Amino acid sequence: MENKRKTGKKYEDIAAQYLIENGYRIIEQNFYTYYGEVDIIAENEGFLAFIEVKYRKSEKYGSPFEAINSRKMKNIRNSARYYIYSKGISQMKPVRFDVIAILGDNIELIKNAF
Repeated sequence: MENKRKTGKKYEDIAAQYLIENGYRIIEQNFYTYYGEVDIIAENEGFLAFIEVKYRKSEKYGSPFEAINSRKMKNIRNSARYYIYSKGISQMKPVRFDVIAILGDNIELIKNAF
């Protein structure tokens, strides 16, 4: 059985590469706060994007999108607020929450997912 952290890191790296190929500039990966972790923080189209990466081998236990519940969204938002504050980023900077869902070998990016 593969280690979940190793698997997560592998697919976060795949997601980061996908984002770079699609015009994103990666600022940080695995930003940890009291509220939880933001997988990827990047800039794209003038936005500061906080990106959640979800991988599923199959839909046996649901789609990758279904794994992002309201509690997870709240924690990512709170982590984003902390990041903006701690880095001294202007509150006028536009912010977006994106999701990369990886199902098997398929990658789907949803901008402004929540």
